[in-house]
Amino acid sequence: MNAEIIKKASAVYFSLLKEKVIDETSEHFQDYFEPEVRQTVLLMADESGTYIIEAPKRIHLVVQPTGSVFATNFTHMRDKHKQVETKKHFHLMSVVLMSFLASIDQNQAAKVRAKREGISYYSLERQVNDLMMNWDKILKTDPNFGTEERIDMKDVVTTWKYMEVDREDFGLKKANKRTRIGLIASSMRLLETEGLVVILDRDDIPKAIPKQELFERIEYLYHDYDRYEFMKKLVTQKEHMHAEDTQD
Repeated sequence: MNAEIIKKASAVYFSLLKEKVIDETSEHFQDYFEPEVRQTVLLMADESGTYIIEAPKRIHLVVQPTGSVFATNFTHMRDKHKQVETKKHFHLMSVVLMSFLASIDQNQAAKVRAKREGISYYSLERQVNDLMMNWDKILKTDPNFGTEERIDMKDVVTTWKYMEVDREDFGLKKANKRTRIGLIASSMRLLETEGLVVILDRDDIPKAIPKQELFERIEYLYHDYDRYEFMKKLVTQKEHMHAEDTQD
C-alpha cells in the first residue's frame, strides 16, 4: 500500500470523524470511491469500531454499538450532553427518540409529510403520553411487562406520569428539563447535535424536521438491527395487541 493511498484514506476518515457525514460537495467524496482508498477507509473504520454507511450522495460514519474506541459510557455521555441528567431520564429520552423515529419510519407518505411539515413537540408529547398510558394499563395486568425486553417499564412510566405538563409559554419553560416538553426538547437536541434534524420555531410552537441524513441512517443502518425493529413495534403496538399475545 503506497503512501498516497494512506494519505487519501486518512484524509477521508478523519474528515468523517470531524463532520460525521460528507456529501458530494466534499473534496474527499470522490477520493473515497477509489477502490484502494475505500478499502483502506473501511479497514480503518473496522479497526476503530466504527461503521461506514454509503448513501447515494453521502457517506456517514457511525459508532458501532459495542467494541468501539469511540464508544462512551453513560457518564461520558452526560458530560457531553448536559441535558442527560440521570439514567432514568436517559431511558425516557430513548423512548421519546424511538417514538419520533417510528412516526417518520412508516411509509413514503409519512416520510414526505415529516420532511415537509416536521413533527411538533406538542404532537410528540401527545404521542409519547398515549404510549405511556398504554404501557401503564398493561403493567396493571402484567407487572413483568418489559422485563424480557430489558426495559424498566415501571420506572419509565412513573417518571413520565409525574413530570410537569407544559403546553403554553414554552419559551419561558424550555430550559426546564424536568417538564415533558423540556425533555422532548432535550431529546431532539441530541439529534440536532448529530446533524440529523433541523429545529424550527424554538420559542413558539417548536418542531423537528428530519433531514435526509436521518432517513439514510434509518434505511442503511437502523433497519439492519433487530433491536430497532423490535422497539419500533413496541412503541407502536396497541394495548389489545399485547393482551392477545399474553393469552396465546
